[in-house]
Amino acid sequence: MSFEWLNAQSPTIIYIGDPLCSWCYAFAPEISEVKEALPNYDFKLVLGGLRPGGTETNADLGDFLDHHWKEIEQRTGMPFNYDRLKDKSLVYDTEPACRALVVARSMKPEIELDFFKDVQKLFYVESVDILSVDSYAELAKKYNLDEGEYRTRFLSEEMKIATANDFRLSSEMGVKGFPSVILKTDKGQLYMVSNGYTTSEKLLSTIKKAVQKQD
Repeated sequence: MSFEWLNAQSPTIIYIGDPLCSWCYAFAPEISEVKEALPNYDFKLVLGGLRPGGTETNADLGDFLDHHWKEIEQRTGMPFNYDRLKDKSLVYDTEPACRALVVARSMKPEIELDFFKDVQKLFYVESVDILSVDSYAELAKKYNLDEGEYRTRFLSEEMKIATANDFRLSSEMGVKGFPSVILKTDKGQLYMVSNGYTTSEKLLSTIKKAVQKQD
């Protein structure tokens, strides 16, 4: 597992999420505001793995998700395409969506958060096939990534292992739910500053207090 940035002597915001986590989808504007408000901090995205290898379908989860999404939509205003829930055969395996991000990051690291948010839109708004490389290869074009190389990497064992390594790191950092945000100080200390959905205002305040405390 290679995460050299964990040893870097620079303050870092570590965002742990899964593109198919509905609260992570609602959190997208908030974490973007945090990233923009802290330009002197490094920013890293770790894929948590909500249901990697999952086999549950809308037949199993549809009623729960319908209620859950409506609750999130009412609280945050983020739009959901409920047609997604009509396909009773849709399998909720989140590994391919996470791997799609890991591949994009391996080709162009600076796009990781934007690509992550676009994968969220593919699922929650556009209702594309979340298990197919075709969906992500099409998105890769938006970021001027070579489509052939993207497909090759997506299907490679190397990227499957890299994705599993993200899941492992998330677990080793003690993350129990998504979205979560960890502050890594320039002294290498890790602080859990958010476990679950919160606003950018509250998160920035918590980060500020954590930094003052360690100083």
